[in-house]
Amino acid sequence: MAPLSPLPLPPNPWGSRCRARVGLLGGSFNPAHDGHRHVALQAMRLLGLDQVWLMVSPQNPLKSAAETRPLASRVLSARAIAAGHPGLRVTALETSLGTRYTADTLTALVRRFPRIDFVWLMGADNLAQIHRWTRWTAIFRTVPVAILAREPYSEAALAAKASRRFARFRCPSGAARGLGRKQLPAWVFLHIRRHPASSTALRAAAPIPVSQA
Repeated sequence: MAPLSPLPLPPNPWGSRCRARVGLLGGSFNPAHDGHRHVALQAMRLLGLDQVWLMVSPQNPLKSAAETRPLASRVLSARAIAAGHPGLRVTALETSLGTRYTADTLTALVRRFPRIDFVWLMGADNLAQIHRWTRWTAIFRTVPVAILAREPYSEAALAAKASRRFARFRCPSGAARGLGRKQLPAWVFLHIRRHPASSTALRAAAPIPVSQA
């Protein structure tokens, strides 16, 4: 399989006949840290993914712009934690796609790369509040979803609105490697070792300079 070129890129970088399994880990990465790398690599192993794309969001609609570092800075931090692993790719593709919401981004990616089996990756904390996202049910109907346990949010996440809404479509963790080709909607909850790194703690230790806020 040919290596993937950095996004954004109009054609399928693998060619029209090749298939691949790609995990999409979106977020502010404000800043990125080793916990993000840990989650990406665990997802790659448990789901049998060829790559994980770290999708740095231009601006999360649910987060304060004043507390978000500049996009270029966040992309650099993501590249730093992805360095040295050929399966991790960093992109801010939403800036070229012109999409703001995850549902729209996923729709655009599925259309642009029809031979790639995408899986949306997110932590249990996001599952607990995904019902606040714009057109959140469309996410589950566009690509399979893999939830990675993140304490202390896991219990609340499994009792949340999204979990209840799509309860009958949850796959056993033992079937995770085939998730990318399941009939939609399909999602799985994966228990992984906890990583102590936190973007909040890193921001507290190194506040955003006033000139960049």
